[in-house]
Amino acid sequence: MKNFTALMTAIVITALSLTGPVFAADPQKVININEADATQLALLPRVGPSLSARIVEFREANGKFEAPEDLMLVRGIGEKTFALMEPFLAVKGETTLTYKIRVSQIQTKETTDDAKE
Repeated sequence: MKNFTALMTAIVITALSLTGPVFAADPQKVININEADATQLALLPRVGPSLSARIVEFREANGKFEAPEDLMLVRGIGEKTFALMEPFLAVKGETTLTYKIRVSQIQTKETTDDAKE
């Protein structure tokens, strides 16, 4: 019975990992969320002036982000928005993203599946 449970768990985890979004992001183009100002943060997908200001305020009140996932603690950033941003996030290093990322520029699993048909 233990082997069956372990096998089923592995199958579920594998299936879930395959259904998540796949992005065509340039790994060289990132925003350091611990150092970026509001203008730089607004370059991220689905982030405008008010959300970028909230990110800066959160960081000032709570300290540096330890991991990119900590952005989901900021009001207005849920799992879907975070999934769009994630390929462009860093918590250390230099900010290298210099242009606005639009959702239409992000290649997701759904769009790659549509292209195959």
